[in-house]
Amino acid sequence: MSDILDRIIAVKREEVAAAMRSTPLEALKLEASACDLRDFVGALRAKHAAGNAAVIAEIKKASPSKGVLREHFVPADIARSYAAHGAACLSVLTDEQFFQGGVRYLEEARAACTLPVLRKDFIVDAYQIVEARAMGADAILLIAAALDTPLMQDLEAYAHSLGLAVLVEVHDRNEMEQALTLKTPLLGINNRNLRTFETSIRTTLDMLDMIPADRIVVTESGILSRTDVDTMRAANVNTFLVGEAFMRADQPGEELARMFF
Repeated sequence: MSDILDRIIAVKREEVAAAMRSTPLEALKLEASACDLRDFVGALRAKHAAGNAAVIAEIKKASPSKGVLREHFVPADIARSYAAHGAACLSVLTDEQFFQGGVRYLEEARAACTLPVLRKDFIVDAYQIVEARAMGADAILLIAAALDTPLMQDLEAYAHSLGLAVLVEVHDRNEMEQALTLKTPLLGINNRNLRTFETSIRTTLDMLDMIPADRIVVTESGILSRTDVDTMRAANVNTFLVGEAFMRADQPGEELARMFF
């Protein structure tokens, strides 16, 4: 299989260049300064303090590996459903070309509820972080497989300077070592290999020995059933980013409650 991640990153660099020509950075910063922030990490910790799983519930229409996940796709309705059924936070795909996402989907989802929102995209430039702030995101994703350590550290520092939380995503032990150089408490372990799109929840379990006690492990991808949730919680993994299982259900929020509560 061709290297999907490299293709995506190349497109992202082209998109950033075009966006910067359209909206200069200083103009974008003015838009960003007008947006309020919600406490993404605090929302997760509040669920943990109550003895519950903290679910980052994803709004995702499609993916390169699975195609369209949800034909009837109304982000505001999905966001309200998640909020009503116990989600801690939202994750919204803003990548258009590969995931059929969009900035407007994040804006609509955030306006529909009070949950903090992660911009789920492939961040390669500080410009995208200002974009995230301007569209109303409260957190961004940094993918270790797509960034070298110095750049990832710089992007994290810039995000934090704007008040945004950072979820750093890894898939293997080398990437985890890279991620542990960051300050963020949020360590996402993607059970899906972004280069091949193969998935195994063993990926999270096999890296838990590396995680300091002050970090929050977020298991991502491949959590499709209550059994998967129970397996993770038995290993003291209590934070989940889930999209596909919810998107394929008639009622995404009800599926969230069935799997987790």
